[in-house]
Amino acid sequence: MTDQVNDLNQSEHKHDDVAAPDQGRPMSVVIRERIQKSRKRFHANDNISAFIEPGELEVLLDEVEQKMAGVLESLVIDTEGDHNTQGTARRVAKMYLKEVFGGRYAAQPAITEFPNVEHLNELMIVGPITVRSACSHHFCPVIGQVWVGIMPNEHTNVIGLSKYVRLAEWIMSRPQIQEEAVVQLANLIQDKTQPDGLAVVMSATHYCMSWRGVKDMGSRMINSVMRGSFLKDPNLRREFLSLLPREEK
Repeated sequence: MTDQVNDLNQSEHKHDDVAAPDQGRPMSVVIRERIQKSRKRFHANDNISAFIEPGELEVLLDEVEQKMAGVLESLVIDTEGDHNTQGTARRVAKMYLKEVFGGRYAAQPAITEFPNVEHLNELMIVGPITVRSACSHHFCPVIGQVWVGIMPNEHTNVIGLSKYVRLAEWIMSRPQIQEEAVVQLANLIQDKTQPDGLAVVMSATHYCMSWRGVKDMGSRMINSVMRGSFLKDPNLRREFLSLLPREEK
């Protein structure tokens, strides 16, 4: 999955099919055709920023606003008479494209990497990182915490604490399935840091359960990805897990 994310963000595209206003084609169609022409995926949790030209996201936002207005109309909501929903279509469009699903449309945040000059080789843990996502089944919120364990070597790239937060936010700000999101994040951190070992643990509440369905307010999903020395060395894995707060294990 890392290859798919990297392909979408590292590929350079020179598009000659940018839609002019008088062409009348929806911007979503223009962007979709570019992706299909490149034979790339555009699943809910894929980043498609490489296929969006400057200025086009605003045009896409207008399109989403119009279609969201149609949804409100089909829900029999009087958006003209109801002052509370008069701007809802626009607000929802901005929320999807620039906030909760912004990780689909924004390029990967710039990350400065430094060489491991001091040859650090001890376990490092980053967390808890608060993450907010949405399940791709119902678009309901998924809110939780992520912990990252790094076992560096002399060739490992060192990145700042805030950069882990930015990478996690970029991956999670898409319609996601938690099991896939953790793998995507692990792949990205692995690619950026090249450690001997990597561990990622995520614990989150899924509001598709607590807000709808069985309405269970207390359940959380916890899953992990272990790579390299964390996978091979049970003592290291035990040390990492023992250092996490009890409720996050």
